Amino acid sequence: MSAIILFDGDCHFCDKSVQFIIQRDPRSRFQFASLQSDKGRELLLQYNIPDDTDSLVLIQNGKARLEFTAALTISRQLKGFWKLAYFLILIPRPLRNAFYRWFASNRYKWFGKKDVTCPIPSPDVRKRFL
Repeated sequence: MSAIILFDGDCHFCDKSVQFIIQRDPRSRFQFASLQSDKGRELLLQYNIPDDTDSLVLIQNGKARLEFTAALTISRQLKGFWKLAYFLILIPRPLRNAFYRWFASNRYKWFGKKDVTCPIPSPDVRKRFL
């Protein structure tokens, strides 16, 4: 079962999160595209997600999940104890997403924005980016 993760390509935290997921996804279930890429914008349109979305987006099984729900659904599919984070799904969605939005609104301040240069991934990792 393959899934696509859309992420903010300008965000250091988001980039580190993608690297974190890649390291804990030995079956290569996830593919990646930045929200700012042509493919990212195409998928936003296809799944009726507003253009100004700067949230993590998970597209899997024909459904798009956003914000904390996307993060928890991803964590559930990673190797290791990260699966246990899924229990946070029990927190009501409005509260989960309020926390997510607060964190997201501060991510550039806390972690910064990426500059134009970025490391070139290995061929195995590169093929996972759309």
